[in-house]
Amino acid sequence: MGQPPLSRRARLRADTSAEIKTIALKHMAVNGAAAISLRAIAREMGMTAGAIYSYYDTRDALVSALIAEVYTSVADTLEAARDSRPADDPVGRVLAYGHAYRQWAVAHPEEFRLIYGDPVPEYQAPPGGAAAEAEHRACVLLTSIVAAAWPQARHRYADDDHSWSDYDPGFAALVRASYPELPPVAVSLSLRVWGRMHGLVSLEVYGHLRPQVQDPAKLYQAEMTDLIEALGLVPGPAKG
Repeated sequence: MGQPPLSRRARLRADTSAEIKTIALKHMAVNGAAAISLRAIAREMGMTAGAIYSYYDTRDALVSALIAEVYTSVADTLEAARDSRPADDPVGRVLAYGHAYRQWAVAHPEEFRLIYGDPVPEYQAPPGGAAAEAEHRACVLLTSIVAAAWPQARHRYADDDHSWSDYDPGFAALVRASYPELPPVAVSLSLRVWGRMHGLVSLEVYGHLRPQVQDPAKLYQAEMTDLIEALGLVPGPAKG
């Protein structure tokens, strides 16, 4: 059986919470992360400060909810892209993942800046909260791409020196539970692959590529081809 329908009151509360988050992202896009303020959002919505605090009791609670939601959104997008290619097609999965990452970032610049840009001033993330869990999920998804390619890539990185103590304990535990046969050096490779994907995407989102490059997607495709070769795979025809 499906979930029972929400009451009218619950729907209104969910809609108001979503509007609060939308306005917070808009304020951040215009004036930076420091502009996220519950009182400013309440003024724009015509709410009292007391009313908005019934949704989020602190600014940091709102920021944490935003971060968790954004990481979940990007993880859902990347998971769907990865799974759109067969498990025995690691090249296709790398390309699908990489292009989905760029397309999501370009389509959602405010959300990208929230999780990958300058930190929100004086923000204190709650330990082990939903935001941290969502972030780890997004990272483990990338590890799954490298895990599929690892049989071809492992000989290139046999001499790399890494141990599980190099990583955050929670993240390491999640990776080891998901991919028990994967060595710690493969996790390092995953993070380096992400760094290369993220570098060009970040330059594009922050407007640093357009003065030099007419077609950022073409440049990104070339980087994806290099990444596939770095994983010991054989790239096929370019795909957008």
